[in-house]
Amino acid sequence: MIGDERYLAYMGLGPKRIPHMEHWSCPDAETYLTGIDYYDHPRLCRTRLAELCPELGLRIPDTDEPKERPRMDLDGITSDVNEDGRHSIRWGDGESWHWDWGRGFHAPEDVFAFSPLEYADFTEIPVVESRDYSDEERLYQSYRQYFPAEHGSRAPAGSAASISFYNTMFMWPLLTFGWDLFLECCLDHRFDRVMEEFAEINRRVFRTFARLPVNFVICHDDIVNTRGPVCSPRWMHRHIFPRYEEFWSILRDGGKEVIFMSDGNMDAYADDVLSCGARGIITEPYTDFKAIARRHENVTLAGEGDNRVLTRNDPDEIEAMVHTMVETGRMTGGYFMCIGNHIPWNVTPEGIKRYLDLSREYAWR
Repeated sequence: MIGDERYLAYMGLGPKRIPHMEHWSCPDAETYLTGIDYYDHPRLCRTRLAELCPELGLRIPDTDEPKERPRMDLDGITSDVNEDGRHSIRWGDGESWHWDWGRGFHAPEDVFAFSPLEYADFTEIPVVESRDYSDEERLYQSYRQYFPAEHGSRAPAGSAASISFYNTMFMWPLLTFGWDLFLECCLDHRFDRVMEEFAEINRRVFRTFARLPVNFVICHDDIVNTRGPVCSPRWMHRHIFPRYEEFWSILRDGGKEVIFMSDGNMDAYADDVLSCGARGIITEPYTDFKAIARRHENVTLAGEGDNRVLTRNDPDEIEAMVHTMVETGRMTGGYFMCIGNHIPWNVTPEGIKRYLDLSREYAWR
């Protein structure tokens, strides 16, 4: 039933119950909701959570082997420092990593000398999607092995089967070169060649995805931050949006629908992304979701909920948030209940439970 509701919501078909799509990494909430210690019995805890909160759709671990508890102070404020002087803090049931994207590049000339196609094997280059892109058929087989052979290139009708890709276009230079060098170099005409080579890598990716038995592709690119766009509309219409249109037409020709995902405030670029062929947008509560729902009929939307509200755990504030989310959900058949800025380890478990309980009561059409 959960899969059916998610399929209907992805397609903007307005299931009676508004489903959830939660970004979840809060072990203490799992312990609180189930009464079973997450670290002592991770499988048992998740199994019980699946019974109590099937709307979350969380993966159940293969074993019940105890997990090591976080080494850091329980307040998560004190950071850990490794032998290289790099800091990390608590994250989920472990700890975060140091932002070191672009560590192999030190100056603009390093960027302009780099050929993404020449170095198409990114297995040793940290770019999140660190795969070998040098051979398209081998790339396809590396993905295809995870899907049932009998499904061919199409998922079952009505299935919410999906696949995601983190580096839809904007993330490639950001992760490869790091923020500073990316922004320093992106306006130079020599950067055009670099971007075109990244685009060629992604043509291989999206031709591969068009052959997989999925109905939806989640395309991630952090093209905005909490204040809005990172790069100008002119730059985006030169380097990013035309490629989205091209890549997503490949997917549509393969019978797939595209859902776009970005952190931040998508107000400035939501219309552009949807006009490029996305079926909907997953983003954060800094975005005006109602404005997008008014302009686009039955658009898929997720991420309007705010974890700061859950953490304050004010009953009236949480109820008001749920009501305004449901109001948006009744404006579009593609709405998901979703805390867009994540449910990390330090969100108050009581606030999470209150949000889930209120959603069960009110999140209906």
